[in-house]
Amino acid sequence: MELLFAALIALWGSLTGGSPDRVSMEQALQTYVQQAQAAQAAEQQAPNGSTGTGQSAVKKDPQTGTAPIVKGVYATAHSAAGSRMETLLKLMDETELNAMVIDVKDDFGYITYQTGNPELEALGTTQKIISNMPALMEKLNQHDVYPIARVVVFKDTVLAKQRPELSFRNPDGTLWNNGKNPPDSFLNPYRKEVWEYNVAVAKEAAKAGFKEIQFDYVRFPEGFETRADTLQYDRDDRARTDIVADFVKYAREQLAPLGVRVSVDIFGYAASVPAAEGIGQDFEKISKQVDVISPMVYPSHYGPGWFGSKVPDAAPYATINGAMADTHKKLEPLAAAAEKPIIRPWLQDFTASWVQGYIKYGKHEVEEQIRALHDNGIDEFLLWNAGNTYTPGVAYGVP
Repeated sequence: MELLFAALIALWGSLTGGSPDRVSMEQALQTYVQQAQAAQAAEQQAPNGSTGTGQSAVKKDPQTGTAPIVKGVYATAHSAAGSRMETLLKLMDETELNAMVIDVKDDFGYITYQTGNPELEALGTTQKIISNMPALMEKLNQHDVYPIARVVVFKDTVLAKQRPELSFRNPDGTLWNNGKNPPDSFLNPYRKEVWEYNVAVAKEAAKAGFKEIQFDYVRFPEGFETRADTLQYDRDDRARTDIVADFVKYAREQLAPLGVRVSVDIFGYAASVPAAEGIGQDFEKISKQVDVISPMVYPSHYGPGWFGSKVPDAAPYATINGAMADTHKKLEPLAAAAEKPIIRPWLQDFTASWVQGYIKYGKHEVEEQIRALHDNGIDEFLLWNAGNTYTPGVAYGVP
């Protein structure tokens, strides 16, 4: 499974700009998919009707009775601060969409607005993209938009360059990076200072008016198991899956007095296979510590054979239906203990032209994904489009 997830995680990478890394599918999993997953998925695939599991037995919600059924979109800090925000607000006003996930700490590691926190600003990791956060929050409030702050946690090239001791270093002492173009560096999840830094950012976002903190890149670098014993970094005896889950637990405890929800983005695959020991992501352990879990289940991320589809990207309903059946099964132990979080998946609102056999995504394809969620008892979702350009005319309340 370590080798499987080393290949799996390599599919994702950066979330920024037009890069296909978060929204592309390479061929690394095809052998596994063809030989194992198709049979497994055939057993687990839910029928066309509702599974009946839904959102029952969820844990106590810090915003019970105040938060809406969230149906949202992603917005970069540049979109939030620029003219595109008017387009996004118009979309909110004219549809059932009611939430935005906005970059507060982005994929590079920049804090995207001046928090007023002298300790954070002294680090030099602030890039004032959103020039007037109070004005932005007031505008969102006027349009009844539920604001979610996205905080990219351990992928943080900016702070890693400034504080290499908080990151991973090559045997010669130089800062490690993943070799991408541009290269990314990660902070070390074993360092408590890293936890405190990201939670401090989250606390400022809560004080600014965000109702929920969504942590992303809550993991070690992809393929970490292949270099865990050669890189230089501080560590203790805890397993990587435990240290990541411990961070989420710590963050939720620290944020609880502020009344905000805590959510985490996680690989959609993680619900279909055992824990990703290499990168430290365990679907059940993380879900136990959050108010909301957001599996990224873009159909373009699944290779041939997943959930019985030759090209999952071309079968949005079947792919989401199968992914949600696996998600419910993975969370059954938490539901029994009333520790199950709200399930709010990320859906695909882009065309994955790099996928062999892809289809153009538009109104029908987005609605098919939403319909699959509904048939599995899930009404909340988030839409991903790297350019923040979303399909017009979608019936977000389908079926």
